[in-house]
Amino acid sequence: MSSSPLRDKSKSFAKEIVFLCREIKTTHRETVLANQLLRSGTSIGANLHEAQYAQGTRDFISKLEIAQKECYETEYWLELLFETGCIPVDRYKPLQNSCGAIRRMLIASLNTAKSNPSL
Repeated sequence: MSSSPLRDKSKSFAKEIVFLCREIKTTHRETVLANQLLRSGTSIGANLHEAQYAQGTRDFISKLEIAQKECYETEYWLELLFETGCIPVDRYKPLQNSCGAIRRMLIASLNTAKSNPSL
């Protein structure tokens, strides 16, 4: 299986989300929101991993679109947890930046896949 910057970045991001959610559950006892963040933040990479075994271009694009939606949802949960004091700014900003970078990479990948149906 070949590596890609997008898959690598999303996996690193997912690991950071796992560590953060463990911390939130321990320090703030905010299980419901942390679980939402954990689900969406790790789903991005899972869908990208699944996309590499897509059954054609339409399936590939569909997986990338799901990953993009999960990325947007993750940005929401991060913002909500930050604004409610569960995530300090020094943890929030790098995660927000990583999530934004992944989102931009997903948008670029989707634009490429949609403009080149022979992929």
